Amino acid sequence: MKTNKLRDAITFALVAGATAVAGTGVAVAQQTEEATTLDRIQVTGSRIKRADIEGSLPVTVITRAELDSSGDISVADYLRGTSFNSFGSFRPQSGSSAQSFAGISLRGLGEERTLVLVDGRRAAVSPTAGQGQDLNIIPMSAVERIEILLDGASSVYGSDAIGGVVNIITRSDYEGAEITVGRSFPKRAGGDSEEGSALIGINGDRGNLIASISYENRDIVWQRDRWWSAGGASVYSNNFWNDTALTVANFAGGVPGGCSDPGFFESTLGGQPACFYDFTFVAADEAAIGNRSLFVKGHYDINDDWRLYSRATVSRVKSFGRYAPVPSSPWPSPGLITISPDSPNHPANAVAGWTGTTDTIYLTHRFAALGPRDGNIDSNLYDFMLGFEGRVGNVDLDFGVRRNEYKTSDVGRNYVVAAIAGAMIESGEYNIYDPSGNDPATLQQFTATIAREATTKLEEVYASAGFDLFQMSGGTAATVIGAEYRKETYADIYDSLSEAGQIVGSAGNSAGGSRDVYSAYGEVLFPILDNFEASVSARYDKYSDYGSDFSPKVSLRYQPLDTLTLRGSYGQGFRAPTLDIVTQRPSFGAATTTHPATVAVLGGGASSTQVTTWQIANPNLGSETSKQWALGAAWDAFDWMNMSLDYYNIKIEDQIGFFGVNAIWQCLEGVSTSCPSDLSVFPSGTGRPNVAMGLGLEYGPDGEIVWAQTGSTNFGTVETEGFDFNLRTRFDMGAWGNLRQDLQITNPVNYQVNGAASIVGRSGALSTPRYRGVLQNAWSLGDWEMAWTINYIHGMQSAAYRQWLALVRTPNRTPTQDANMAAFAAASSRVPSWVTHDLQVSYNAPWNGKFVFGVQNVLDKDPVVDPQDPTGRGFAFDLYNGYGRVPYVRYTQKF
Repeated sequence: MKTNKLRDAITFALVAGATAVAGTGVAVAQQTEEATTLDRIQVTGSRIKRADIEGSLPVTVITRAELDSSGDISVADYLRGTSFNSFGSFRPQSGSSAQSFAGISLRGLGEERTLVLVDGRRAAVSPTAGQGQDLNIIPMSAVERIEILLDGASSVYGSDAIGGVVNIITRSDYEGAEITVGRSFPKRAGGDSEEGSALIGINGDRGNLIASISYENRDIVWQRDRWWSAGGASVYSNNFWNDTALTVANFAGGVPGGCSDPGFFESTLGGQPACFYDFTFVAADEAAIGNRSLFVKGHYDINDDWRLYSRATVSRVKSFGRYAPVPSSPWPSPGLITISPDSPNHPANAVAGWTGTTDTIYLTHRFAALGPRDGNIDSNLYDFMLGFEGRVGNVDLDFGVRRNEYKTSDVGRNYVVAAIAGAMIESGEYNIYDPSGNDPATLQQFTATIAREATTKLEEVYASAGFDLFQMSGGTAATVIGAEYRKETYADIYDSLSEAGQIVGSAGNSAGGSRDVYSAYGEVLFPILDNFEASVSARYDKYSDYGSDFSPKVSLRYQPLDTLTLRGSYGQGFRAPTLDIVTQRPSFGAATTTHPATVAVLGGGASSTQVTTWQIANPNLGSETSKQWALGAAWDAFDWMNMSLDYYNIKIEDQIGFFGVNAIWQCLEGVSTSCPSDLSVFPSGTGRPNVAMGLGLEYGPDGEIVWAQTGSTNFGTVETEGFDFNLRTRFDMGAWGNLRQDLQITNPVNYQVNGAASIVGRSGALSTPRYRGVLQNAWSLGDWEMAWTINYIHGMQSAAYRQWLALVRTPNRTPTQDANMAAFAAASSRVPSWVTHDLQVSYNAPWNGKFVFGVQNVLDKDPVVDPQDPTGRGFAFDLYNGYGRVPYVRYTQKF
């Protein structure tokens, strides 16, 4: 394959802006003997001086050796622990409709704003999450290295690359065979893992073929097995209320029955006896997850100028989660189970000594006799790519086709059909005072197994051409131009009862559709001087369903010294509204509102009430856009030490977010002045739903809300800035072996939403540590190697402090708010930092075997527990883990 140094340098300089790598070292680009293309660059770690080939954008690399020394069994587990995953990211969690999904959130901007690539092409979008690429479908055994760009890359890759790009490079040119097996044995119950893989690579005179099969499993973690999550108290157990505002009904004689089954217990509420249910009794925190994969990759040199390449992956991800039995929430209007005075289940008719109301009464109930809600998700990925790269004259070409399809089947058991259950409670056929004593045939009449089938599909054609332009003082200017077409398809189909809003204990509705995306891009490298160059790139994307976007970028690289590189960039990016949002079918709901006129008309003296709502696909929704710039420096201080420091600044405008009924009326009535422009008041008598009218509501004759249309819209800004620091040392100690050290620190100094105060350093719905770092030390001597990794997450203000601060700033507080403020003030104002240590020892046996023994979290450190954690899990589930000390073993045999 023909190549030259200039084109290699061009390819790196241009694409580094879109293919950076997050790991434990600063990336080193290295000239290769193979032709590189826009999507395939060779970025490897090296001890050579890097300043003369340091790119205009920050690049770091996770090598295969670093993946192995971590002890992690999956790509998702490893990336979750990097410092660039600043505020944590979603991982498999029981009770979520996306329980099989795992993502990465660069800069804390969300999985939906982090683009994940496999060999430079988009990874499959998660069908269950509807947005963001699922890391669980990528087999660890197939990975050669991982590259992460911490700068916007929309000018090269288009949508979703606002926070950065994770490029997972699969193995290539491997020759031989190996088998790996491993197990972990956590000290605490649950979370056990196992792994296994077989890999074979064959080299010929004109090509290479690699094939691997693998499996990765992690066991479920029960809430009852962790002190911070065990023990919950829910009033959705068996309690009566005077109204939908949950004013407790009076009964001086004690709890009126139905509170003796396992998981139930009696206590008091508002001075009255009440029944509670421990929802952690049978529920899981972390879902079980398993991956089975077949991976095949190869290339064939047709002649000296042309190569055929191909890759195919089949992955199956299975997940199991268990959640507490169904509570009567959300219940169809009026929001609680209603029991009339004539019902045999009314306490005035069924409970001796009842002193409460004899009028209509309301019930919060736990359908524990049905058993826990079990969720089984079975996902299958089919991904195939075929391409050609070569040269015609002086033009380097790369073109190909790709198709991936990700199918998910989600089956949930032991849910409740509200209409049937409500009628059977009213008639007395279902005895609420002895749930487990009901005839199983009675329970089966309102028990439902729900189903959801979801699919994402991407079909793609791509082509690019690279060639020289003209001579400049620093060398030859050159360009890469390209075009892409892709068809995106999404389908998320719920069962009919769920679509009708009759299922209690689950929510959601169907969506589905497709769109075409046409893209063209170009990049030019200008070597202005020997030590100064500029790169300019731009991309145009046209979407068939909402419009188009243009994304330009310019980056500069200046090398004043042989050992020092200065760099900077400015670019614009975008995120297209995802298909799950723009194709959503209207979904009925009964949202709670505090609208004064509505509460006065419909609330019956309560402080809130429910109104009819339809959640729709907003026809006025467009893309969100970003502007970002960065400055940095890379310094090769000595042969044994190099470092880099980079600053980033990102501003997102017209962010895509959900607008509910309370936000809508507050905007329409001037209570809130920071509002989107696409809200409206519907004419009286408007048919419902009416998607074409967008978001808004209809008022009644007394100013009350009759109904509303809610959904996603473009509104507001997100602004963030911070620093990344990398330090790497390499010591050759002669007879004492070799020592390498990699330090990575990320410091977000500001994160603001809609101009509010920065949330950095605070714990709450989104935990935002000010610092996150990883220090890896590895010492090798002969056939032995020892690795010691230190993981650090900075302390934060507690959720209690944030809630206290919000109440302090609340005018005209109620007595209840004053009491809450005092309770929050008494709680700790900060949660501490989190430091864990991982150790690993490996030995290369003389028969080509390798033994690995390691322990993650050697000191058995608990996650940082926050008593006021708003997620209900006791700690920031996306940021920490609750596995505790995890010893593991692994063995690899090469042939």
